[in-house]
Amino acid sequence: MPAKVASDWLNSCSGCEIAIVDMGERLLTVLELVEFVHIPVLMDHKYLGQKGDGKHIAIPVAAVGILSGGIRNAEHLEVALEMRKKCKAIIALGTCATHGGIPALANSYTNDEILDRYYSTETTDKTTERPSDGLPALLDRCYALDEKIKVDIHLPGCPPHPDQVFEALVAFLEGRAPNLRDKSVCDTCPTIREGKGDLKQLRRFLQAPHINSPGDPLDKMRCILEQGMLCMGPVTRAGCGGDGVTPRCISARVPCRGCSGPVLPDGNQRLDMLNALASNGIDIGSFPETKSMLRFSGAHHLLRPARK
Repeated sequence: MPAKVASDWLNSCSGCEIAIVDMGERLLTVLELVEFVHIPVLMDHKYLGQKGDGKHIAIPVAAVGILSGGIRNAEHLEVALEMRKKCKAIIALGTCATHGGIPALANSYTNDEILDRYYSTETTDKTTERPSDGLPALLDRCYALDEKIKVDIHLPGCPPHPDQVFEALVAFLEGRAPNLRDKSVCDTCPTIREGKGDLKQLRRFLQAPHINSPGDPLDKMRCILEQGMLCMGPVTRAGCGGDGVTPRCISARVPCRGCSGPVLPDGNQRLDMLNALASNGIDIGSFPETKSMLRFSGAHHLLRPARK
């Protein structure tokens, strides 16, 4: 009998669900082994019953629950708790689910600051009221899933590569731990590293990295970080390019932005990157800001509103 799978999206963009579809023909293999009993991106299954007469969110019992997105409002939290209650195991799919993702950049501000900016601009009339009827209440910040519920498998990536999605699902069905990357982007990067050199200050990424010849392969190009552009590869988990493939950003000759989150689940990309740069003689005091180093991993209290 196929294993029952429930999937849902919370504070997310649906890119992780597209990664599931991007498994291509392998998806047909998965569909022979599983039965999706709840997946809003593909099938209509109402939270409160098909007639909308339910009192509480209800999700069918399943062997595994796949959740993308973080938890930002009361409805997200209710769905996550119901998924945890009804599913034997939970897979956090994507960096928004594992580390907060891009939406967690909002953790740098209070809810009032965000709503004031949204509803009160220089060209709008001042108001003391904000839409609330029928809208789920905002939580105090954007949470990663494991801050609110128990997570069994963390699958970061923005979005995760289809190779990793397939491996996680098959591993669960086979009753084993998934074989996921545990190294950094630098460990899988083919560019040339010549050493610390005389670099003392990083520059903005306004021009493409130097390439000896346009047709040269990546293993002929010097490390982008050593060329003076901030590349988050040293503190970012590998795997964005799939199994044995060059990291996506590097293959496009642009610096890694850190979308797969820290190498270790509880890592701090901002702190680890600053330590790495300082130990290599880079003047970190010259940086205009450093919050962007947490652009994908600002949950777990790593980004907070500035003190007044």
